[in-house]
Amino acid sequence: MRIDLVSIFCDYFAPLQLSLVGKAISSGLVDLGVHDLRDWTHDRHRTVDDTPYGGGAGMVMKPEPWGEVFDALVPADGPTPVLVIPTPAGEPFRQSIAAELAEADWLLFACGRYEGIDARVSEHARTKMQVRELSLGDYVLNGGEVAALAIVEAVVRLIPGVLGNPESLAEESHGSQLNGELEYPVFTKPSTWRGLEVPPVLLSGNHGEVDRWRLEQARRITAERRPDLLQFGE
Repeated sequence: MRIDLVSIFCDYFAPLQLSLVGKAISSGLVDLGVHDLRDWTHDRHRTVDDTPYGGGAGMVMKPEPWGEVFDALVPADGPTPVLVIPTPAGEPFRQSIAAELAEADWLLFACGRYEGIDARVSEHARTKMQVRELSLGDYVLNGGEVAALAIVEAVVRLIPGVLGNPESLAEESHGSQLNGELEYPVFTKPSTWRGLEVPPVLLSGNHGEVDRWRLEQARRITAERRPDLLQFGE
């Protein structure tokens, strides 16, 4: 998979060289490119923002640099990426969307700042490529970089060959074996720690009982913490 990230704060993406994502990059499973939006400006101040039409607080990212960086990265007559724009006004990012994006050959992230990117940028991009405007949750970040990091990690770990044991994907929170529910509690050695015991069923060796316990616990935790997921799954 090819992944390109465009930002005015490229250092944000240094953590992508770590852990499983870093291994995917070094092994060639992921081809990562990071691009400074200011390289596509033409004034001595390398300006990427201006005041909003209609008034209001804050600044808006200008369309010209975004148009030029897309022109430079996306050939007019070649393959096109899925353009991902992290924004609090976007569609909620879910595991199912991560799975969809993991099927793509190329993802291009546009990381906005200030009050966001001029709306004409996404409108024009839709004439050339698929656009996904995605939100991590009901809160506002200073920019799209943190959200892009989260989305990249969620997507890359789904690429075949990235995880050592791909079966673990089905058993974690939002995984297929749990029907989109949250993951059950997990335990390891020792069986007693600071007066707390591992549930006896996990020590029984009865795999059928273990599976039933895990499903019951997953449903209990989901009902307590995210009842909306139970409704969503139905």
